[in-house]
Amino acid sequence: MKRNLLLVEDDLLMREFITDYFKKEQWDVYEAENGNLALEIFERQAIDLIVLDIMMPELDGFSVCRQIRRNSDVPIIMITARVEDDDQLRGFELGADEYVTKPFSPRVLVARAIALLKRTEGTIGREGNLLTFGGLTVNRMSHTVSVEGKSISLSPKEYELLLFLTKHYGKVLSRDFILNAVWGYDYIGDLRTVDTHVKKLRAKLGAEGRCIGTVIRAGYKFELEG
Repeated sequence: MKRNLLLVEDDLLMREFITDYFKKEQWDVYEAENGNLALEIFERQAIDLIVLDIMMPELDGFSVCRQIRRNSDVPIIMITARVEDDDQLRGFELGADEYVTKPFSPRVLVARAIALLKRTEGTIGREGNLLTFGGLTVNRMSHTVSVEGKSISLSPKEYELLLFLTKHYGKVLSRDFILNAVWGYDYIGDLRTVDTHVKKLRAKLGAEGRCIGTVIRAGYKFELEG
């Protein structure tokens, strides 16, 4: 089955090199040499996976990742020539799924992309743009949420929060992590913002609000009760 890759890399030779390897594996590749163009392509095309360079003109990879994660959980592999741990941690905090440091083998990159897709497509209750968790359904295409077939009205930020929690199914997420990922690093506010929105979200989800568990002294975890 054909897959759509969005390759975001400002180095032309590197783009051509990576593109050739993905095309050999029957991927359709959309290329962007800067972050702004990447976001434009992402809005127009159905993308299955993103390979995203960090150091780019106009809009860097961190900013692109942050904006995409506001509305989508598409798998993202970040690539960089820098090896600092802080860069990698920031990438993961923003929602990146994999991290590759230059120089790297394009064959290994393709293998990682395929493995990552297998993991994400195997996530519980996922069918295309429809996510189901018990009686809770999230439609990523229409940005709608329903519980037992009844539509639930969420604010844009509540929807972003729910989508972010479902993406990290089964993982304990700190309030700092959630605040930075959903509201952004430049948000002026404190951790009570997260608690307030979680409380409102639980109330609106009714019985399915139990999926959002509180982990004492750690944060929150989205998971179906066993």
